[in-house]
Amino acid sequence: MNSSDFPLVWMNLTQEHGHDHQKDFDEFEENLLRRVPFVILTDTAPAEEHEHSPEEKKRTALWMKKHKVELRRLVLALILVESNPAKRLGFKAFAVVFSKFWGYPLLLAPSREQAIEMARELLSMDVKSSY
Repeated sequence: MNSSDFPLVWMNLTQEHGHDHQKDFDEFEENLLRRVPFVILTDTAPAEEHEHSPEEKKRTALWMKKHKVELRRLVLALILVESNPAKRLGFKAFAVVFSKFWGYPLLLAPSREQAIEMARELLSMDVKSSY
């Protein structure tokens, strides 16, 4: 997770063997503690063959339950950059399940530039709605 351009937070969804998931949760929590809405962006789709262990699934579910309110209020969306139109179409069905699970939408963009533009639009809409 790269928060150096907060409220745009870039996340790498690829998983190397031995990846420290606790570090991911800690960094995510640090962003939630800012109490400022943000958008997560990624240009790395998770590998289709990646399967989470039962322990990972349980830890994620417990973490999400603990942070449910903040996730719904502060994370405006996850924007996935995918240049391939067929793959973007495939992710649309997954986006529904993702949104129900995480509490915020999964949006798709064909380029990094469009993803950043979408994120800035979401952030400006959120600022306007808070007045």
